Amino acid sequence: MNAAVVALLVIGCFLLAYRFYSRFLAKRVFGLRADELVPSRELEDGVDFVPTRLSVLWGHHYTSIAGAAPIVGPSLAVIWGWVPALLWVVVGTIFMGAVHDFAALVISLRSRGQSIGEITGRVISPRAQTLFLLVIATLIWIVLAVFAFIIGTLFHSYPAAIFPINVQIIVALLLGWLVYRRGVGIFAPSVVGYIILLAAVFQGQGVALAWPWLGEISVATWVWLLLGYSFVASVLPVWLLLQPRDYLNSHQLITGITVLVLGLVVLQPEIQAPAINPDPAGAPPMLPFLFITIACGAISGFHGLVSSGTTSKQVGCMTDARPIGYGGMLGEGTLGLLAVLATTAGFANASEWHVHYASWGAASGLAPKLEAFVNGGGRFVAELGVPVDTARTFIAVMVIAFAATSLDTGARILRMIISELAGIYGVKPLRNRYAAAALGIGAATLLAVTQAGGKGGLILWPLFGTTNQLVAGLTLLVVSIWLRRLGRPYVYTLVPMVFVVVATLLAIIGEARAHFAAGNWLLAGSSSLILVLDVWILLEGLQLLRRDRGEPAAA
Repeated sequence: MNAAVVALLVIGCFLLAYRFYSRFLAKRVFGLRADELVPSRELEDGVDFVPTRLSVLWGHHYTSIAGAAPIVGPSLAVIWGWVPALLWVVVGTIFMGAVHDFAALVISLRSRGQSIGEITGRVISPRAQTLFLLVIATLIWIVLAVFAFIIGTLFHSYPAAIFPINVQIIVALLLGWLVYRRGVGIFAPSVVGYIILLAAVFQGQGVALAWPWLGEISVATWVWLLLGYSFVASVLPVWLLLQPRDYLNSHQLITGITVLVLGLVVLQPEIQAPAINPDPAGAPPMLPFLFITIACGAISGFHGLVSSGTTSKQVGCMTDARPIGYGGMLGEGTLGLLAVLATTAGFANASEWHVHYASWGAASGLAPKLEAFVNGGGRFVAELGVPVDTARTFIAVMVIAFAATSLDTGARILRMIISELAGIYGVKPLRNRYAAAALGIGAATLLAVTQAGGKGGLILWPLFGTTNQLVAGLTLLVVSIWLRRLGRPYVYTLVPMVFVVVATLLAIIGEARAHFAAGNWLLAGSSSLILVLDVWILLEGLQLLRRDRGEPAAA
């Protein structure tokens, strides 16, 4: 099958979904109006609540949700064949992931920028709020430790990416200062910044050769440096670093996706993986683990945390929720699509693919998945006349940029969650953003260093997929209850909720049984605890959903 044809067909489906389905949701289900008062204007504080233009906020939101997971997940899921992986990316993105992100953003906008955890307390019960916040905090805790390790691993493997990523931070700080403190229009400096970033990519290889010590920095050292950086990023005003960096990132990442698609069209590669491979060696059952493995490439609970945790506090106009919430997830689905194609059509022949994906163990590590995407994507970019080493550096920078923005945003969300929990239990010191950030980052650092090389987060990484999907299901449950109370159609969030929850509960039960059988008591106990917490919240929510329609739940 020609990979270029597949890519164009899927992108066409995404465009049609945005044109018709997202507009239907905006008008008929959520009833968005441009004249509604939004939290960023009502509660503006210059730190978290900051009215932001659509183009800038779309970039911040998109790069925050599009971390390494939509690359890592599909890159492993293709072991079951490219057709199941691709179908779930397309169907999951259009009818589940994009609906979830859009809904989480809207409910937060209509709740004065509250997080989905706070909204759960009002819609379901205070007890459910506490339980949900604990599940969310666990999810982000794992994400911070693992994403720091992923970035550190890529820096160590591709030292040419270090220079452009650091140039990006400097340019972002300067852009934020010029726009928000000097009143300079954003267009001209962002164009200049974009050119500087592209030039830095081409200079990365030269810098790495001139400074060979960069490649000698250990992954563990990078983990410490990255988590220290994420502490700083989580307490700075969003306009100074997060917004401008993510805005610049979005340009670079959109360029990367465009170049990958153009390379596909020029190269016209054939997909080398089998269409369906139902029983690969050592792999768990395709159903339900396909859905859990692809995770963020189709639907992600982390996205709802970004939508309600940071993005909703920056939306300048209510109708911007549609392109940001629904459109942002379509961008992530496109990344998932390219991950599927890079790891199936990026190989020279079928024999190479079968060697790389010989077994679940051979393909399941982070390094093999990242290597498959970087090398496959580099092959597409090199087809446009870019030197192979530079093409691989470009793809590595793209992956690191995605992961780094999720690291920044995740740290800020964890800081806010700790402050929420501190408010519930009256722990005043942790209401301070510096203290809350220090506790959150400190816990992630402690997890990371529990194993040599900063890879401690990988101990709990198997929990990420199931916990992430359960958070998405619970978010859709909260939104469904809220819509029902408002007398609005809620089937469009309820059906995805049922599917995600059933598939994920089956997966986490299977995982827990496997961990108990293997004597892995840490993962077995952690899986069981998260299962109990989620079922508890789910049962409370379903009881409410079965009751007669109550009073409107608007903030």
